[in-house]
Amino acid sequence: MILSVALLLGVTALFVAFAVLKPSPPETSPVEKAPPSERKAVRHSQGETLVAMRPSRVLVFDLAVLDILDALKVPVLGVANTVRPEHLTGYGDPRYLQVGTLFEPDYEAVNAARPDLILIGGRSSAKYASLSKIAPTVDLNVDPGHYLESVLENTTLLAGLFGKEAEAQALGDDVRKRAQALKAVAAGKGKGLIVMTTGGKMSAYGPGSRLGVIHDDLGVPASVESLTPSNHGESINAEFILKANPDWLFVVDRDAAIGEQGGARAILENELVKQTTAWSKGQVVYLDPRNIYLAGGGIQALTRLIEQLDDAYSKAR
Repeated sequence: MILSVALLLGVTALFVAFAVLKPSPPETSPVEKAPPSERKAVRHSQGETLVAMRPSRVLVFDLAVLDILDALKVPVLGVANTVRPEHLTGYGDPRYLQVGTLFEPDYEAVNAARPDLILIGGRSSAKYASLSKIAPTVDLNVDPGHYLESVLENTTLLAGLFGKEAEAQALGDDVRKRAQALKAVAAGKGKGLIVMTTGGKMSAYGPGSRLGVIHDDLGVPASVESLTPSNHGESINAEFILKANPDWLFVVDRDAAIGEQGGARAILENELVKQTTAWSKGQVVYLDPRNIYLAGGGIQALTRLIEQLDDAYSKAR
């Protein structure tokens, strides 16, 4: 009996030792499992990344990119937790992982999601180095000086990863057609000024700026040509608007865009602005702030902007 017990213990010890010494298989991401023929080198804002075709565990940290994927009907696994424009509010549903904010990823949640592709852009671009250590990461941005073409290029790039080329072509054809039609209308409707309000202050944006698509690609003549292109615009006051005297005033309320109490109307309702042509003709257009400020660069956001401008011009007196 004692011999049998000793023999049993010896066999058990040998089995445990073998199990401990036996090397475990290396951990691999879904991308690493894909054969080389099914991967694609993607050039983007921060270099080149090898990405598996038709990735299925996609995390998105940019609303413009999410806008494009939504238009292409590409499913995603997780998204940044943030306020969203109306057409993207469905991504707050519990079935989508919330993996951080537009500015700060939740790295624990990102790792736990085991993504095979991470998509960033704009506000999240600064996190490229850290996210690319977890999974293949692609940084997609829009060139303000070539806004429309950048949107279409990003749409085509994403479509190529998911086998959605036909859908991208249809979306691109549609937005080009809409942009050209608006351009023809806007050319004869007077000059416009783009103003963003935030915290009781105002900034103006001209051609080549982050909001310059209205002038550059959609054909609205600028009432002030000398504005320096920048992300934050040029600080202005009511006297500036009166001197510019635009026929159209396009307003973006940043505070409303980010979920705070908007104050654009209170800022603009003063005696100086009321003397402008835009005010006297009822041609002050409050643009959908979340659409243009948060999801700007998305193909649906661009289409919605065109629709809003079309509607405004159709009501011109």
